[in-house]
Amino acid sequence: MVRQGVIPPYLLERIAGAAPREASREARLTLVADQRLRVARTLEADDGARPGGRGGLHREISDAGGSEDLPGRLVRKEGQDTVDDVDVNRAYDGLGATYGFLDDAFGRSSLDGDGLALEGTVHFGSAYDNAFWDGSRMVFGDGDRKVFNSFTSSLSVIAHELGHGLLQYTTNLAYEGQSGALNESFADVVGVMVEQHALGQTVHEATWLIGEGIFAPGIQGAGIRSLAAPGTAYDDPILGKDPQPSRMDGFVRTREDNGGVHMNSGIPNHAFYLAATELGGHAWERVGRVWFETVAGGKLDDRVDFVGFARETVVTARRLFGLHSDEEAAIGTAWRTVGVGAQ
Repeated sequence: MVRQGVIPPYLLERIAGAAPREASREARLTLVADQRLRVARTLEADDGARPGGRGGLHREISDAGGSEDLPGRLVRKEGQDTVDDVDVNRAYDGLGATYGFLDDAFGRSSLDGDGLALEGTVHFGSAYDNAFWDGSRMVFGDGDRKVFNSFTSSLSVIAHELGHGLLQYTTNLAYEGQSGALNESFADVVGVMVEQHALGQTVHEATWLIGEGIFAPGIQGAGIRSLAAPGTAYDDPILGKDPQPSRMDGFVRTREDNGGVHMNSGIPNHAFYLAATELGGHAWERVGRVWFETVAGGKLDDRVDFVGFARETVVTARRLFGLHSDEEAAIGTAWRTVGVGAQ
């Protein structure tokens, strides 16, 4: 299981080199921790064990207490009242909002479709600048509070990481190259849809940001990524400028970040945004349903490229909404606009 963090390594590397001393130190420590965790997850044997509690929404939130020991001490479980720790409560609510979205929008019971319990751990590490899905639970860092706020502070971040969990139980897109960028993009799509659903927003009311509010005061950034305008989410002396392309003519060829999975995800992200805003209404009702059915249908190759994924979304739109439907037309046009063929 590849551990996917919401903050890409290139951004942490930039902060490590450009931030004030304490924030720079925390970014370096996060990079070291991320590498250590990647190695640990690679070496672990997956025995198939998953959290229990099937048969409806079941959440458990634990507290790592600043350590990197998982799962930590259980501090709140399903049905219990709020506690004094705001991070515990936000994590609990975010897991619930994601479960509610999947149930309401797609009739799916949790990530696996069978009521999988949702577990989370807060206060992971010391000022850890990331959040991740580790194959069985959500894990949240507190952030350094100079560049990043707590990672429970953004619902889209929580839902993004649970989007990786959803892929784990549908089509677990290989985490490298274009399939890896599609993996990151699908998680972003889940992130924005859960937030829009929770706020009751239409496509024209939404911000289309991942991580709105995640940056500390003084940082010049609206969020980590923008589906509406990839490459514009932040522009700050510490962070640098958002490097995401929105079209294939800006596709980044690199060996870093598993072949640019976080950078190049801007291209399919923007295609989703264009199709959704063309059709209007709520994103999950039409284009979101197409994206979900495409990855959940069991026909998608786990190493699919952008062209293959685009083609499958058009096929799915035809199946769901009919040949020459508005949905098929909007999705096909969106892919062509970003430079990806979808015939």
